[in-house]
Amino acid sequence: MEATLKRCGKRGFTEQGLTRMCRIVHLGLTRACLFTRLESEAPREVMAADCEAWLNANPVEADDLSDSYQSGGEEHALVSRAADEVNGNWVPAPVGTVHEARLKARAKRRLRKNSSRDSGRGDSLSETGDASRSAVPPASPKGKVLDRRSRLGKGRGLPKKGGAGGKGVWGTPGEVYDVEEVDVRDPNYDEDQENCVYETVVLPLDEDNFTRTVTPIVQEYFEHGDSDEVAELLGELNLGSMRSDVPLLAVSLALEAKASQRELTSLLLSRLCGRVLSRSDIEASFRKLLKELPDLVLDTPTAPQLVGQFIARAVADQILSKSYIDGYKGSVDCEHARAALDRAAILLKMSKESGLKIDNLWGLGGGQRPVNQLINEVNLLLKEYVLSGDTAEAERCLRELEVPHFHHEFVYEAIVMVLESKGDTTLQAILKLLKSLFDSTVITLDQMRRGYERVYMDIAEINIDVPCAYSLLEHFVDKSFSAGIIDKKLRDLCPCRGRKRFVSEGDGGLLKLETY
Repeated sequence: MEATLKRCGKRGFTEQGLTRMCRIVHLGLTRACLFTRLESEAPREVMAADCEAWLNANPVEADDLSDSYQSGGEEHALVSRAADEVNGNWVPAPVGTVHEARLKARAKRRLRKNSSRDSGRGDSLSETGDASRSAVPPASPKGKVLDRRSRLGKGRGLPKKGGAGGKGVWGTPGEVYDVEEVDVRDPNYDEDQENCVYETVVLPLDEDNFTRTVTPIVQEYFEHGDSDEVAELLGELNLGSMRSDVPLLAVSLALEAKASQRELTSLLLSRLCGRVLSRSDIEASFRKLLKELPDLVLDTPTAPQLVGQFIARAVADQILSKSYIDGYKGSVDCEHARAALDRAAILLKMSKESGLKIDNLWGLGGGQRPVNQLINEVNLLLKEYVLSGDTAEAERCLRELEVPHFHHEFVYEAIVMVLESKGDTTLQAILKLLKSLFDSTVITLDQMRRGYERVYMDIAEINIDVPCAYSLLEHFVDKSFSAGIIDKKLRDLCPCRGRKRFVSEGDGGLLKLETY
């Protein structure tokens, strides 16, 4: 025993700890001897009664039964209780003290058991044994049985929902970064670089680039006729000194075009004046145009008359001054330029005296003309063709009408002319013309079909003026099918009127009764 105490002293145990250790050893030996004696001399019930009596005579505090490390306050309490020992023996304590110790020990055992079982719910027991709800949320993972989130405090490296973090994420849409401020003390700092406004600079066009760029714009304008689009495209270009060449290029292209495109050119010049071009630019352009007339006559023999009409139209549209023509009197040596100025002066004089409308100088082209006027021109074209038989001239005149959507009227009037003529000569001529126009795709298959279908629909009214219209139409349709102008389906649609026989050919010429 003494050797054990010496080893404990060398290991650093205090006096209070040694005293407590001796008490535990003494208590354990005493209990072992008592249990051994009782088991050998008395039955189990007597042994239990004797143990109870011995424990009442030798009480032990519940705190002494724990094997945990004691704090300084607990060691002080053990020192104070050591005074109750006499010659190493315990002094008997009252019965009430033993009963209170049992209650405390039982409550602490229950507290330890509940703390490990209900740690996730935040329940605890007070010193009196009452359950209380802790205000601190549970930290044990046992309370969240179905929680599948990680409790390691780390995510999977993915960006948060609705956030802008994470690897490879540019940020939330619309996120604006702070403007980087330039340090004045930076050796590369330049005061002139602050508050700079950058402007896109377009290089001015030279003569080659001008022709290559503006020519497609004017040619497309002849197709769609939108002058606003042309003004927008020209406004995006840096024309520079080539600005006065825009009317010159447009008029030069219009000289080789149709009358409707010349009208579009005059409208374009009047609408560009004040937006893209000035009056001085237009005057300079016509001055250049008069100088280039000898070269233009080689390609367009009527160029002087056409240029004179353009000048007269420009004066009428008030984009050229009225004194523009008078400024050239007696100073023009070129006869082509003199002819152009004389043509313009005559047209302006006629507009004052006879009320000639120079606004419609080029006439209405294409579908802008009235339908009755187009029908009259188609009939005149067909009559001239029947007399001359010139298929090429008829094709040229039809193209100059510029009404490809109205060619079904040409087919309709041609077939009606065949039905009204009742002659084989007109039938063969019209058949030849339709075949030529169909093969050259001047008249499309759709327009040809619509023309024949219109005749089928109006054959009943035509038959009033032409009694044999049904038979003539059927004959002409068969000829057209044989020539390859129409297909079999369109031929089968040809209406045929059944012949009502009043005299039977097989009955000897006898008249049929009215009830037949």
